[in-house]
Amino acid sequence: MFVSYQFIIFLIILLILYYTIPKKVQWILLLAANFIFYAYADIRYPVFIIVTAAAIYFAAVTMEYCVNKKIGNVKKRKKIIMLTALFIVLGILVCVKYTNFIIRNFNFLLNETGHGKISFVNFIIPLGISFYTFQGISYLLDVYWGKCKAQRNFFKFLLFISFFPQLIQGPISRYNDISKSLYEKHVFNIRQISYGVERILWGYFKKVVIADRIGTAVVALSESPDYYTGVYVMLGMVFYAIQLYADFTGGIDITIGIAQTLGVHLKENFIRPYFSKNTAEYWRRWHISMGTWFRDYVFYPCGTSRAVRKIKSFFKKRFGANAARRVTVYIATITVWLATGIWHGAEWHFVAWGLGNGIILLISEECAPLYRKFHKRFPKLAGNALYNVFQILRTCFLMSCLRLFDTYGSVRVAIKQFIHMFTQFGSSTLSGKELIELGLSFGDYIVILSGVIIMLAVSILGRTGSVREKISKKPYIIRYLVFVGLFFMVLLFGAYGQGYDVSQFIYNQF
Repeated sequence: MFVSYQFIIFLIILLILYYTIPKKVQWILLLAANFIFYAYADIRYPVFIIVTAAAIYFAAVTMEYCVNKKIGNVKKRKKIIMLTALFIVLGILVCVKYTNFIIRNFNFLLNETGHGKISFVNFIIPLGISFYTFQGISYLLDVYWGKCKAQRNFFKFLLFISFFPQLIQGPISRYNDISKSLYEKHVFNIRQISYGVERILWGYFKKVVIADRIGTAVVALSESPDYYTGVYVMLGMVFYAIQLYADFTGGIDITIGIAQTLGVHLKENFIRPYFSKNTAEYWRRWHISMGTWFRDYVFYPCGTSRAVRKIKSFFKKRFGANAARRVTVYIATITVWLATGIWHGAEWHFVAWGLGNGIILLISEECAPLYRKFHKRFPKLAGNALYNVFQILRTCFLMSCLRLFDTYGSVRVAIKQFIHMFTQFGSSTLSGKELIELGLSFGDYIVILSGVIIMLAVSILGRTGSVREKISKKPYIIRYLVFVGLFFMVLLFGAYGQGYDVSQFIYNQF
């Protein structure tokens, strides 16, 4: 929905009204804008978000009331209230997003045993339900743990959970991080707005110039796995890595830029992930808000739960403290990545992708002593540029291999193509004719390559500070040329045309 003329008009009108109305009612206008945006996608969607918000709001207020009034067994009452709210909001998420997945798997078992089939349910899946549900759960648990105070104004809480720039693909914000800038009065600040617009344009450049253009080739490669094997699997991995990064980070740039024009501060969700030297570092840099959410609200609670403590105690008595610690980490890690895979989508290839990430991270953890011995034996490698490049390429390759599950949308096909990448690598060649048959012209490849070089240059420059800050210190004419140049690149080289779905980001499905 971000990449459409209607949305741009909506945003311009909102900004004009936002900075002309009385400052004390800005948050009310923002709340109204949220529901106009959401209802435009589907008039039924607001019902779901209001029910979720109401369940969490009343649970948080009631928990705080029990604490303040010291009613009965406060700890027990709080836990019951929290679990009830969790059951409601997660129940909504599971019903609309996973019911047919469960039915499909039941039908498979029934078919194997010769029984009849269960009919599918025609649920609508509200836009961004995974994101706003997780954002609401983080608030609920933070209130439960005493990390933040409950918001007494229901409509202000509704604004937090429904903030429209985040509904498409995050980031998943915490209440303490965003609430102040959401509710405070904002004055017109040309520097802040220009920064926001620059960030929005940068996001559009990634999305419509690079991601949507190269996406044509990704679709061609993934839809014909029997024809495009061997070297084309690796080509598809590279193309999809570019598409996914440009699409997702482009969407996040647009989100952060829109929020900045409104005076709302959102945290960064990506920090140059393709420069990571290992998988653990990669996941500290990629979709940061999701990673920290699962760490704080799944990994730590799972690792300290009563059931895991019993397992830990069992292993400690029989195999020692080190084995007990490792079992705890194994259980929590696999739980997190199983949940992460399921969160991404109700398909087995997402489950396989999640478990694959968890297994690789655990293998890396087990191999850590070997890595330390290796680096101790060869200390000069630590500062060697070629070795650093090797580590980066190795990490990118591992992550791209796991993305084969996503690219092909099938566990069986992904595994088959992974094998073919090695066994049939030399059976096909990357000829110019074959590349053109992927749906891209020579000019398209030039645009994509130029765009990737620009993204790479910006990432490298960003290692020493904000690129926008650096540009702002340049003479006016340079700043003007950068801004106008970016605008015209989006306008002239964007992948518009028949069949182009301007409302669709890859992460919309999650």
